[in-house]
Amino acid sequence: MIRKTSVMRSSFIGIYAKAWDDVAFITKMADEKTVNEFREVLQVDIKRISIDGSTLIGTMIAVNSNGIVLPYGSNIDGLDGIDGRNVLYLKDKINAVGNDIIANDHGAIIHKAFSNKARKEIEDTLGVETIRTSIGNILTVGSASVLTSKGMLVNPETDDDELEFLKDFFKVSVKSGTANFGSIYVGASIVANSKGILVGRDTTPIEIDRIDDVLS
Repeated sequence: MIRKTSVMRSSFIGIYAKAWDDVAFITKMADEKTVNEFREVLQVDIKRISIDGSTLIGTMIAVNSNGIVLPYGSNIDGLDGIDGRNVLYLKDKINAVGNDIIANDHGAIIHKAFSNKARKEIEDTLGVETIRTSIGNILTVGSASVLTSKGMLVNPETDDDELEFLKDFFKVSVKSGTANFGSIYVGASIVANSKGILVGRDTTPIEIDRIDDVLS
């Protein structure tokens, strides 16, 4: 299932929410209609949370089946009831971990500027191999791509060699594309898991077909 939506009247829904196959996190400021839409499309439990009072949940969470990475020192409201996962409060100069980590259960790509210590902690928490690199020359890999257990959409600057590497590393289908009428920041424009896809309301039919093709 794929559906167009907005969060807090914004088409950049990925900055306000983050999802995996069993759970989705969304800003507490989202209205009930939006929360119900996320629940219906993604078919998961919804955690309405705030991080240091911010609504920008998607920029500050990285998650897979094994773990959750959050900024160090964060005051998080609404995270109760997350069992069976490792939880890391990452202490590093980079704290927008949702923008700077992209992961599934096979691997993680992280921002080049993460320290060796941070890389090891991310690896241990998510239970996967990590690589420090960019995607399509964008260092904020979480904002430039969307990854599930089924597929990956990356920004259109990603070349063919990168696409092949990502396919082998994450063990999913990989295609390049845009969302929200040409935005290369697909991670900021899409929230998805293996069960459903939500895209920003400005996403065109052509973009939706490509997104649906690779993530469904």
